[in-house]
Amino acid sequence: QTQSSKSLIEDEAELSDWVSGLSSGGFKNSRLYSGSESDAADGRGGGGFRKRESAGKPRREGFDSSRNKKRGANQTVFSEDRNKKSAVSGRRGNDHDFEGYRKRGKFDGRNERNQGNGFLKDRKQTERRSEEEEEEEEEVGRVNPYSKFKELIDSEEDDDDDDDEEAKEEESTFPKHSESSFTGNDSYLSETRFDQCAISPLSLKGLKDAGYEKMTSVQEATLPVILKGKDVLAKAKTGTGKTVAFLLPSIEVVVKSPQVAQSEKRQPIIVLVICPTRELASQAAAEANTLLKYHPSIGTQVIIGGTRLALEQKRMQANPCQILVATPGRLRDHVENTAGFATRLMGVKVLVLDEADHLLGMGFRKEIERIVAAVPKQRQTLLFSATIPPEVRQICHIALRRDHEFINTVKEGTEDTHSQVRQTHLVAPLDNHFSLLYSLLKDHIADNVNYKVLVFCTTAMVTRLVAELLGELKLNVREIHSRKSQTYRTRVSDEFRKSTGLILVTSDVSARGVDYPDVTLVVQLGVPADKQQYIHRLGRTGRKGKEGEGILLLAPWEEFFLSTVKELPLGKGSAPVLDPETVRKVSRAVSVVEMKTKEDAYRAWLGYYNSNSKVGQDKCRLVELANEFSRSMGLQTPPAIPKLILGKMGLKNVPGLRVK
Repeated sequence: QTQSSKSLIEDEAELSDWVSGLSSGGFKNSRLYSGSESDAADGRGGGGFRKRESAGKPRREGFDSSRNKKRGANQTVFSEDRNKKSAVSGRRGNDHDFEGYRKRGKFDGRNERNQGNGFLKDRKQTERRSEEEEEEEEEVGRVNPYSKFKELIDSEEDDDDDDDEEAKEEESTFPKHSESSFTGNDSYLSETRFDQCAISPLSLKGLKDAGYEKMTSVQEATLPVILKGKDVLAKAKTGTGKTVAFLLPSIEVVVKSPQVAQSEKRQPIIVLVICPTRELASQAAAEANTLLKYHPSIGTQVIIGGTRLALEQKRMQANPCQILVATPGRLRDHVENTAGFATRLMGVKVLVLDEADHLLGMGFRKEIERIVAAVPKQRQTLLFSATIPPEVRQICHIALRRDHEFINTVKEGTEDTHSQVRQTHLVAPLDNHFSLLYSLLKDHIADNVNYKVLVFCTTAMVTRLVAELLGELKLNVREIHSRKSQTYRTRVSDEFRKSTGLILVTSDVSARGVDYPDVTLVVQLGVPADKQQYIHRLGRTGRKGKEGEGILLLAPWEEFFLSTVKELPLGKGSAPVLDPETVRKVSRAVSVVEMKTKEDAYRAWLGYYNSNSKVGQDKCRLVELANEFSRSMGLQTPPAIPKLILGKMGLKNVPGLRVK
């Protein structure tokens, strides 16, 4: 699966790792985790941070020469990855493309209003973290070959809409759990009620308020085993209630743990949940808050990239934090920079790896190994995964007890995608795609009063292009991609979750696990990275037993992808008839989209398909197709591309390209 995920990029944010030559080595060589190997050999990792804490004052060393200039020479070694990155790229001090993002990212948690403006002004440079690094680590990982070109083809200007608004925004952007109950058909919900399990009365009261009465089939299969304290590897499809399946018993562990005085400066973290992306982490934390409604002494905190480290530190110090939801990169940041954080991790009794296959596919294996080494051996570990590739099996040997339970909630022979989702594909010339997309959306809106549509695009810059185009066509559109700040993404994600009558144009940051209830249509514009990406995108609809529809829109030269999903019920659809007025209307809308948006989309499109083993093999043909895409944007002359970018792409001196 990891190999297949390398065939295409999901987003331009994935491009810098290739240039950086980033290595995932160095975890077991780090002083901080000197005990990892012996712990793993013992069948359970543990105590990865004890050596550091017992040494007295935390040792701080630089792992990146350029970051040392920013943060000072005092820095804890967590990984050797950044050394190699800095040595190859040598560009941290010249990272002008991302200055705007360093000034943004205001996802400051529930108590942000109470933090005080003085604290915001006084935060030191040591707490800064560029949006670029966070995207690399938490959305893409470090294994994707397309990450070579990020600093070259990314937009040189940050998103300018919402900058002032976000700078002023001093309120919680914690997503609220808007869907108050699981509603679905009988195959989704079981007959087992939550009050039939050994769950505390206060938890049952919170479940009742949220409308959770009957368990899903996944919860029915996993909850009794988890409540017994067993380690579990659970194979479950997305959208089947697995978040509650691991959160609810985790809360029970906290309830039964000895109370620690609020005056205790470094209260132990009892439950640690690791998610691959910011959106998944925010969603899990919001679900935890829903379940904790009647447990006022139990607190949940979320630590994710795109937020200010100092504000997270202050929030964890000022508020209860027995349950911590984190992305791997930001967890590392706190280990390195937050005093006493490693000690708090030694209180972990439950470790949850959510979307384990996704974590590993994004290149986080070494981080997982170090996390396992950082928490006590005597703990309960829960792995939830949509698929069980060999990489997940290998992690099981490190993280789980030998007597762990494997619970497969995906029946043998069932389809990879939800049976309620109608799947069709359309093949049309590239210059018709925008008009076809508009017609498909208009038809769907006409047939569905409460429409809720996701449009997946190949890259962040193409996402921006499509969102601007549909906005010019007077559709109710929002956009989410990696070049938007975390505050913006959280706000839009929450709005889309709660709303109907809305179209969300997105890159693959929304492809996995994000729970958007009642999505009526998923459109995939252009060839997905691989079969699994197609399935995960499609899985945003037809969730929790409800019906949905998926449309894949391809160009004729992208039809090769259909052979990779031939076992799926993906039928050929009939394209809507494009009347001349629709074509003219779309053409006028395209003409008013900003030129810079088109230029960025052209470069990103070229980089994406250049990395495709099928399309990118013939460079001359690739450029012809890229220029066809340029014409579809109304540009008869394709945008010029810097010579350095073309060299990195291996497209130097290819006919048809304009160099600047």
